[in-house]
Amino acid sequence: MNPTRTLHDLGQSLWLDTITRELLNGGTLQRYIDEWSVTGLTSNPTIFDHAIRNSATYDDDIARQGASSTASEDLFFDLALADLTRAAELFQPVFARTDGVDGWVSLEVSPLLAHDTEHTLAAARDLHRRAGKPNLFIKIPGTPEGLPAIEAAIFAGVPVNVTLLFSREHYLAAADAYLRGVERRIAAGLNPAVASVASLFVSRWDAAVADKAPRGLANRLGIAVAQRTYRAYRELLASARFQRIANAGGRAQRLLWASTGTKDPKASDTLYVRELAAPFTVNTMPEGTLKAFADHGEVGSAMAPDGGDCEAMLASFGIDIDALAARLQDEGAASFVKSWTDLMACIEQKRARLRKAS
Repeated sequence: MNPTRTLHDLGQSLWLDTITRELLNGGTLQRYIDEWSVTGLTSNPTIFDHAIRNSATYDDDIARQGASSTASEDLFFDLALADLTRAAELFQPVFARTDGVDGWVSLEVSPLLAHDTEHTLAAARDLHRRAGKPNLFIKIPGTPEGLPAIEAAIFAGVPVNVTLLFSREHYLAAADAYLRGVERRIAAGLNPAVASVASLFVSRWDAAVADKAPRGLANRLGIAVAQRTYRAYRELLASARFQRIANAGGRAQRLLWASTGTKDPKASDTLYVRELAAPFTVNTMPEGTLKAFADHGEVGSAMAPDGGDCEAMLASFGIDIDALAARLQDEGAASFVKSWTDLMACIEQKRARLRKAS
């Protein structure tokens, strides 16, 4: 049995953290589904910036609207939805087989809205309507301003992938927003089974302290934060609050490991896949990490529900975890804004070039 299948059978979903038209057109994504147990896909502005900038497969669609007054943002979402709806169709059998637990793809609202509650909600509802696919998550950042939008989107029946979470506290705030939205649906007599995942970013922790980690603890901070968050996740699933929701037909918001590509060239290229094996979670990994794990990955013991030695590990770093988490969230939001700005500029440049060529 290959490593990806072994990890899947442990109870973890393997999602691909990228999308390109080449993956779709060449049958590669379907092969990953069939051979490597990939059951979902995520995207973000950086991923689409790279995809559109480095490929000519989007040019015909861009040229078709080159002379129109369509804003670059609207054109981008047309391009992204075309890709993601195709991917959603490939994952539809998984979605049906798991009764909506798995088989999801994700599209992010404009990162310019990360600190704008009202417009984030409006964008989430509009993109969900335009997609017309039941297995498409709308990604909303778990910033303080994003939390009310998450609650309102869930109440409105929009499935949400909460992104840019960096700590246990970030996760718990996002989970509370999700549960409030579900509880409001129950109180209103609506179906409470609105799906969601909460995405905790892992490797950026280790990149942030790469030159400060104590001896022997390189690339361990992100894993310790994940262990602490996993303990909180398991405790929430066992809580009376969630059990009341489940009794009414609600679903669990699954914990998702994001940013799981190894950034340290001296570390194992499958480090964060091996260490984050845990049932009823998702690991969304870059294509290179997926290939590496399929080739030579190993699956050991599942993560301890009680977090193992995470508290001692975190204490040994001697840093303010909450302050660093806040900084990483702000930096993550800023990096997506930069990618968004670059992406809009790329689309405009392609439009101008293709208009001139025609």
